[in-house]
Amino acid sequence: MSKTSIVIIIYVLGLIFGALVLDLWSADTNIIKGLLGLGWTALLLIGLFFAEKHESN
Repeated sequence: MSKTSIVIIIYVLGLIFGALVLDLWSADTNIIKGLLGLGWTALLLIGLFFAEKHESN
């Protein structure tokens, strides 16, 4: 299994955790929940960048 696939699986599991446990996609959303979602997506992009960089070497 490639590192890119592992990063994406961890991201999806984090989204499921955020939806079910942290209730990120509820109607009662505040700025903290929004920033948490944006931060998680930023971590995905950083992880994908480094995974692809590591696989190309």
